Amino acid sequence: MENYRTRPKGTYIQNTDWDELYVLTKHWKSDLTFYKQDLRFLHKLLNKYFIWITKKENLDAVKAIGQSISNDRLIGKELITRVDEHLTHITQTIDDPFKHDSRIFRDEHQALEDDIARFYKTVRENRKQVFSVTEHIVDSESLEHLLQD
Repeated sequence: MENYRTRPKGTYIQNTDWDELYVLTKHWKSDLTFYKQDLRFLHKLLNKYFIWITKKENLDAVKAIGQSISNDRLIGKELITRVDEHLTHITQTIDDPFKHDSRIFRDEHQALEDDIARFYKTVRENRKQVFSVTEHIVDSESLEHLLQD
């Protein structure tokens, strides 16, 4: 799998300081918030054309991609919650570094980053599908007049 990494590979997570992990995690939250808005837009885009579709194959395609977008929205919401919890743990660790097991925490950090990377990849693939399906539907259903809005 192609990994999306916003940090150097190798032992970065195990060796970097807490402040850098905090900044990296804040970056994840910002990206996830953007993807949340992006997924809402894609969902609205699909809904806008759904009512005009008459061909079964187009309905099936829109339903399938709509389900994928809905799934992405749920995963994104879960990831934002996990990132918020992670930020709290980092802050607690910065405030009292001897109270928490840093090795376990850093392993959790890496697992969260891997989950986020998979999410980014899935969302990008689904975005491509939405635009492809939308373009196909506009052409095959003669819906060009709807783009005038």
